Amino acid sequence: MPISLPERLQTRRLILREPREADASSLFEAYTQDHEVARYLVWRPHQTVHETEKFVSYCMEAWRSGRTRPFVITPRDDEHVPIGMLEARIASHTVDIGYVLQRAYWGAAYMPEALIAVSDAALAHPDCFRVQATCDTENKASASVLKKSGFVMEGRLERHTVLPNLAPEPRPSLMFARCR
Repeated sequence: MPISLPERLQTRRLILREPREADASSLFEAYTQDHEVARYLVWRPHQTVHETEKFVSYCMEAWRSGRTRPFVITPRDDEHVPIGMLEARIASHTVDIGYVLQRAYWGAAYMPEALIAVSDAALAHPDCFRVQATCDTENKASASVLKKSGFVMEGRLERHTVLPNLAPEPRPSLMFARCR
């Protein structure tokens, strides 16, 4: 049976939910145009809200297809205010995670809370044995988030990911995982 994840997750402070068209302008204002947020990501900062609208449309289609779960992260008290995203890409017995958070929420343990919720839900599925994520070797904050979320660093992947905001060639990444 293929791995499935809930359509909605709720934590003490957060809601993780399906993306909506109405999220685009809020996501643009929150972080998609922020160069500091995008620094270690695989995309360049968006120049216009139209770019974010196209991204949200892509996420909505990916959600419908079931190939991935791009969760929008919102405060629990207002699910209409996106502050980040966490994408869970499902493959065989593994879920691969990528994430981003609005800068105003950095350092308040929101992302570990979201990562724990998604990885717990994934690992509760009988066919999921591994949840993994990578980060650039220089991205100390992301490595710390993963460790706080119960992920263990397994190694270094050379020439792994192109981060267009840093270099045109693939950079090394650190591989983290939670397994059962």
